[in-house]
Amino acid sequence: MQFQVETRDCAALTDGDLDEMASMGGAFDIGVLSKAKEEWVLSTTARDAGKLVGFTFSTLERIGGTPCVLIGLMSVKRNGKRDQIMKGLMAEAYHRALMAFPDEDVVVGTRVVAADGLEAIKQVDDMIPRPGHRAVGEERAWGRRLAKRFSVDATYDERTFVVASNGQSGFLDHVCAKPEKLKADIIEMFSTVNVAKGGCLVVHGWVMAEDLVKLGAR
Repeated sequence: MQFQVETRDCAALTDGDLDEMASMGGAFDIGVLSKAKEEWVLSTTARDAGKLVGFTFSTLERIGGTPCVLIGLMSVKRNGKRDQIMKGLMAEAYHRALMAFPDEDVVVGTRVVAADGLEAIKQVDDMIPRPGHRAVGEERAWGRRLAKRFSVDATYDERTFVVASNGQSGFLDHVCAKPEKLKADIIEMFSTVNVAKGGCLVVHGWVMAEDLVKLGAR
């Protein structure tokens, strides 16, 4: 399934663009989106026959010299094509990363509130946190860096990667089409995330340079 995917500078977004995003039916209202426009660099939209069906706010930057793909927020319309829409948005993010950081490994970082959201970054290597894995010092350090970058470090627990509250200024808003295929241990990871209080999980992983060539190919 082909969608029309376009990336623009966030500064170029109009009030009409933000209204359209807020009206799509996702988790983010106009207030959150207006703030995202100021906080992030790139805005990517996916359209199906001209109709908005998904969008992201993101940035490509270096943290401590390491190239990073930071997904500030993503929202995918709850329709029968949702998984393909999500893949299209992520393919665009990887393509942009490939153009910005050729021949380099990159860190992909974001926030997630439910197991469904992890479907968007399932192609990363060594996802942190993950079931059955005890994070080592450098992995915890990346969690702290990302929590600070997402401005959620005030209530962040570096041992669990959980933000206790006020952490939902952006996250991966995706509900997968086949929830029965979600693994129980992945779902269990979110048992301590208090979504009602604005809790989330700070997640990251690596994409190796050779994999980025494939993921970002056009």
